[in-house]
Amino acid sequence: MIAIIVVVVIVVLLVVILMASYNGLVRLRNKIENAWAQIDVQLKRRFDLIPNLVETVKGYAAHEKETLDAVITARNVGMGAQGPAQQAQADNVLTGALRSLFALSESYPDLKANQSFLALQEELTSTEDRIAYARQFYNDTVNRYNTKIQTVPTSILAGMFHFTEREYFEAEGEAKGPVKVQF
Repeated sequence: MIAIIVVVVIVVLLVVILMASYNGLVRLRNKIENAWAQIDVQLKRRFDLIPNLVETVKGYAAHEKETLDAVITARNVGMGAQGPAQQAQADNVLTGALRSLFALSESYPDLKANQSFLALQEELTSTEDRIAYARQFYNDTVNRYNTKIQTVPTSILAGMFHFTEREYFEAEGEAKGPVKVQF
């Protein structure tokens, strides 16, 4: 009789452990999806601000068409990017284009003093900070999830239920270093 009780207790404990492990994986997977959605929200905010910034700059630096076109092209590519790898690549290009655009303000004192330009620049800076935070949160969550699906005993459960590794949001090659702005 005691043997049966011990076996039942062990089986119940195993079931509870498996359920807790599975639920933990599901929670982390959902947290990753939420973190990615937050990155998307902030990127959309940035994409929405860019046309206003470009229009403001056009009035002061109309002959800087190449820089303005580069920003709009990078924005459009960024809006069409799918997944962390493509989004990171598009984001790196857009960040470089925006830095070039902000560097224009140094050449145009009237633009640098324009309240609309300053407000938009501040909004973009604030949005960049939010994007950086959202990326960090996403990468931290991906790290916890990937670690969990690679360690025993959850790795067994993860394999059975097809939980797969997720990509980090990473800067590529030259984007990790300083951006060179030349005119």
